[in-house]
Amino acid sequence: MSFLEGSREHDGVTFHLRILLLENAVIAFFYEGEMKLGTLAFAMPLETDDRVGKSSVLLGGKYLVASRALSERLAARYRKMSLVSFYSSFPETEAFRIYLRILEDRMSAE
Repeated sequence: MSFLEGSREHDGVTFHLRILLLENAVIAFFYEGEMKLGTLAFAMPLETDDRVGKSSVLLGGKYLVASRALSERLAARYRKMSLVSFYSSFPETEAFRIYLRILEDRMSAE
């Protein structure tokens, strides 16, 4: 197994993305510096054209919106269930924008 990876530096901090594609799922780690476990969100791919995703936060009390949004995006992109770990020391909206940019760059490279 190998990870798809992406990173970006912002204010002297390196933000990382590591994605592990499994046959029936995708697992992604969004973190700064060394790999860390953060807020965990789970999402299922949509079976209809509804815009509202099916997701929930499994563990964590910080970055609830960002972790769910990234998990839903991955589930929609790969049409598989997704599990996201989101760790950051930055404010949620700022970290979300950085991680989303990394994810979009990574997905456009495929």
